[in-house]
Amino acid sequence: MNIGCHMSISNGMDKAAIEIMEMGGNTFQFFTRNPRGGRARELKEKELEKLKTFTKENSFAGLLAHSAYTMNRCSDKEEVREFAKNLLADDIRKLNQIEIANLVFHPGSHVGQGTSKGIEYIVDGLNQVIDKDTKATILLETMSGKGTEIGRSFEELRSIIAGVKYNENLGICLDTCHAYSAGYDIVNDLDGVLKKFDKIIGLEKLKAIHLNDSMTEFASNKDRHAKIGEGSLGLDAFIRIINHPALKNLPYSLETPNDKEGYMEEIKLLKSNFK
Repeated sequence: MNIGCHMSISNGMDKAAIEIMEMGGNTFQFFTRNPRGGRARELKEKELEKLKTFTKENSFAGLLAHSAYTMNRCSDKEEVREFAKNLLADDIRKLNQIEIANLVFHPGSHVGQGTSKGIEYIVDGLNQVIDKDTKATILLETMSGKGTEIGRSFEELRSIIAGVKYNENLGICLDTCHAYSAGYDIVNDLDGVLKKFDKIIGLEKLKAIHLNDSMTEFASNKDRHAKIGEGSLGLDAFIRIINHPALKNLPYSLETPNDKEGYMEEIKLLKSNFK
C-alpha cells in the first residue's frame, strides 16, 4: 500500500523521507512554499540526490507536492492571477527536479464572476506555464464546493484539462472529504462515482488520493477534515476505497487533523485493512 501524510521539509526532503518510512509510510506530501504566503525554500542538489537514492532503494511511491493556498488562478484581480501564475511556474520548475513528485493545487475561486469565466482564467494561466517540455505531473484537486470554488464537479475539472494545450501530464487528485461534501457518494456508491469519473474525465487521469474523513454531512459543500473513521464517511468506506482495484495502487496522503503519533496510528490502521 502506498500511504503517507503531510511532512515538513524544513530539515530537508531526504530527512522527511526517512521519517515517513519510520512512521510506516512509503510516500509523503509537502508544501512547495509557505502555504499561507509565497516564500519558498530552495531545494538543494545534495538533498535531492539523497532523496532520489533513498526513495528508489525503499520502493517509494510518487510524492505529492502541494501548492500554496494563497494562489487563486481565477481571481477577479489581475495582480492576484499574475501572482498565482508566477508561483505555479516556480513550483513547476522545482518539481521538474524531483522525478517522482506530483504537484497538487486547488483550482481557485471565481469570486462571483461565474464558473465559465473562472475556468477561462485557470486555463489561460496553465497554458502560460505548461509547455511541451514540462516534466512534472500536475494534479487538480477535487474541491468541496464551498463559496465560489471551482473543481466541485468532474465536469468543471474536465473543462480545465480539455482547455490546456499540453495536458498529457495534467491529472486529478481526489480528496475523499471534498468529494463526499461535493455530493459524490463514495460511501454508498463508490463504483458508481468511479464510473462517472471514468466517463467524464477518464480513470487514467486519477493519479493520487487525499484520504480524509469529514466532520460534516454528505453534500454539505464544506471542507472540514476529520480523522479516519471518526467522521461521516466512516472506516468501512475507507477500507473499500483503499482496496478498490482501480484505486489500490495510487499514492494516498493523509491530511487529517493529527500529530505524528496520530498519523502513525492511521497509517497502521489502514495498512492492517489493506488486502
